[in-house]
Amino acid sequence: MIMGLRMPGMEGLMVMCLVISVQVLCTAARDGARRPPAIFVFGDSTLDVGNNNYLTGPDVPRANEPYYGVDFPGSVPTGRFSNGYNIADYLAKNMGFKSSPPAYLSLVRRTGLLVRSALGAGVSYASAGSGILDSTHAGSNIPLSKQVKYFGATKSQMVAKRGQRAVNRLLSKSVFLFSVGSNDLFVFALSADPQSGVPAFYSSLISNYSATIKELYTLGARKFAIINVGMLGCVPAARLLDAAGACEADLNKLASGLNDALEPMIAGLAAKLPGFAYSLADLYGLTEATFSDPGAVGYTDISAACCGGGILSAEEACLPNSTLCTNRDQHAFWDRVHPSQRGAMLSAMNFYRSRPGRYTTPIDFKGLTESS
Repeated sequence: MIMGLRMPGMEGLMVMCLVISVQVLCTAARDGARRPPAIFVFGDSTLDVGNNNYLTGPDVPRANEPYYGVDFPGSVPTGRFSNGYNIADYLAKNMGFKSSPPAYLSLVRRTGLLVRSALGAGVSYASAGSGILDSTHAGSNIPLSKQVKYFGATKSQMVAKRGQRAVNRLLSKSVFLFSVGSNDLFVFALSADPQSGVPAFYSSLISNYSATIKELYTLGARKFAIINVGMLGCVPAARLLDAAGACEADLNKLASGLNDALEPMIAGLAAKLPGFAYSLADLYGLTEATFSDPGAVGYTDISAACCGGGILSAEEACLPNSTLCTNRDQHAFWDRVHPSQRGAMLSAMNFYRSRPGRYTTPIDFKGLTESS
C-alpha cells in the first residue's frame, strides 16, 4: 500500500509485539537470525528512502519537508513517505541491519561509497510514484526497469572491486526486496473505462514483473522477498470517493486480482530457475485482518490520515502547514495514501516471522534470509 515525537521504548515495543496477531519476535538479535550480506530494494514510495529527492521536475513526488520525518531520529524529513521509518527500514532491522540501505542516487556520484554500501549493506533503488510499467507517472520517478539498470551498473562496479566470483556469491545470499504495483493500479483505475481492459492490463503487469525478476536472476539475484499490493480502496484518499468514508470496493477488487495473478507467476519462476527462492508477503490479507479488528493492535483510526487537511485529512497533502494528529501510533495511515511508521513496523514484523501460509508463502522472510 502506497500505504508524540518519541520513538517507542522497549516497554512499548514489547506491548506491540504481544498484541500483534501472530507470534513474532521483535529483533533479529532475539531471533538468532543470520544477517544476509546485503539488501537490494526495488519499488515505490512504500520503500523509497530518498531517491526522489535527487530527481528534478515539478511533478516528482518528494517527502523532503515537514511533517515527514517528525518521528525519525532528529525529526528530519529524509525522503521517506512516513512520519519516521518505513517498511524497508523495519524489514532491514529484523534482518540485522540498522535501517534500509541508502538511496542509490545519494551514492552514485561517489563510486567508492556506492560500492562500499553495496558490498556491506546494500542499496535502495525504490522511487515514489514508480510502477511496474514505464508509462506509470512517466518522467516523475525511476521506473522499475530503470531501477534494475541501476542495479546492473552497481554490480559492474562491485565486480571491478571484488571480482565476478565473489560478487556473485554475495548476491546469491543477499535479499532482493520488492513492493510495487500500487501506482499502476491507481493510474489504471482513473482511465476512461478501466473495467473493459482488466485482463490485458494484468497480463502486461505480470509480464513486465516476471521479466524484471528474471533479469535480476540473470544478474545473480536468488532470494526474492516480494510484498503484494494492499487494500488500495481503503487508503484515506480512496475513501473520499464514498460519502460515508467507506473503502472503495472496485479499487480493492483490482488490487486483489493482481495479487491472484502474482502468486502463480512467482511460483512458476521458482519451478523453472535453479536456486530461485522467494517469500511472497500478503499485505492485502494482513490489512484486511487488521482492519477487521483494529483495536487488537492499538489502532483507534483506520480511515483518516494523520497529516493532511480536509475530510479524513485526505483532501490535502501532508505539508508544513498541515493539521497533524497527536496520537500517531494509533493511526493506520500517516498521509492520504501511506501507512504510519507503526503500520510499517507491524507489517514488517508479520512478514519477517509468520506462521506458514498466514501472511507469507511458501516461507516467511526470516526463512528466506536464512535459506542456503
